[in-house]
Amino acid sequence: MERSLRAARVATYVYFVLCGTLMGAWVVNIPAVEERVGVSHATLGGLLVLLGLGAFIGMRVAGPLADRFGARVVVPAGGVLCGAALILPGLARDPWTLAGALLVFGFCNGCLDVSMNAHAVHVEKAYGRPVMSGFHATFSVGGVLAALVAAVAVSGGLSPVASMAVMGAVGIVIALATARALLPTASTAEITGSGTASDSDADRDFEFDSGSGSGSEDGTEASRGIRSRVRLLAVLALMVMLCEGAANDWSALHLKDVLGAPAGTAAFAYGTFAAAMTVGRLLADRVVARFGSMAVLRHGAATAAVGITLVALGPWMWAAFAGWALFGLGLSGTVPQLFSAAGHADPAAAGANVSRVAGLGYVGMLAGPAVIGWLTHVVALNHAFVLLTLLCVTTAAAAGILRTDSDRTPEPAPVGG
Repeated sequence: MERSLRAARVATYVYFVLCGTLMGAWVVNIPAVEERVGVSHATLGGLLVLLGLGAFIGMRVAGPLADRFGARVVVPAGGVLCGAALILPGLARDPWTLAGALLVFGFCNGCLDVSMNAHAVHVEKAYGRPVMSGFHATFSVGGVLAALVAAVAVSGGLSPVASMAVMGAVGIVIALATARALLPTASTAEITGSGTASDSDADRDFEFDSGSGSGSEDGTEASRGIRSRVRLLAVLALMVMLCEGAANDWSALHLKDVLGAPAGTAAFAYGTFAAAMTVGRLLADRVVARFGSMAVLRHGAATAAVGITLVALGPWMWAAFAGWALFGLGLSGTVPQLFSAAGHADPAAAGANVSRVAGLGYVGMLAGPAVIGWLTHVVALNHAFVLLTLLCVTTAAAAGILRTDSDRTPEPAPVGG
């Protein structure tokens, strides 16, 4: 039992790395694709919306499918589709074909993203302790891996299309080869329901309180309570992922345009934010196990609020770097806890609930840069960041939605290694 659970956890790590690598392979080749197609930055920005739209649709489709057919079918299928679709943007020759390619690639990426997160919820539940943040940290590792592969490909004279094709093909092989290690559809019940007494106790300790009882039949008060809970989780995901999206696109520009930093130095603003977020996610599971998911969301959002306020109001470059680091560290554990809570709210509909939270959160990720850009027509860029402060404070105030047994009792005994 423990060996199969460890294998499932490793397989989940692999899929998160795969998803990050395939998305990163597209991101690092954006300049080459833009030049090949011959579009302006403004046109490309509009086309990238289709990538997000496709991802949103894919998430909403794959979530219920994961609940119905199980992770062993939907997760590898998403990986295969995403690997196959990676080459499409590289083959595009005009804005219309690029638009279609981005829509398809986004759809496939969304299918992989939400299905692997739904499976991660089942793995976490079977372990009886937090492991979700570690999975999200490995997604970032995938982006770094894609950048390294792209650098090697360029130095070796390989064209962007060829490198994307190779990475997509390798991704397909990895997705198929890893599928056998995934948990079956009824994995949580099979592994924890028939385990030892301590295993069952650990599972109960980690069970998320839906706030309305344990049933999920349509039309019941419990079902309505779960739906309301998931909607609130989705709104919180939208807010924190809007903050993350804003940091991705505006951190470097803030140092360059507001503080007058050279372009090379300004680039380290995003690097600081991303590095702090990765480190935070690597540590977040231990913190959740010790203090509970509610504390991570509340104090993480509060830390992020302090960080972005320091960015918005600090006139010194060192303050900006410190602020971006605090912002990334604070946000690092928030999204994994929201996804995890959505999946645990009703294990029978984990995929559908994760897709709702992830889908609205992804809208926030895409909207963040645009919202800040719109505000710069009214106020200075650094002052526009005050909106992010307000969103983080609101998230901290609403963190009680994640109150669980682990927030009231000692750390549960882990299942497996």
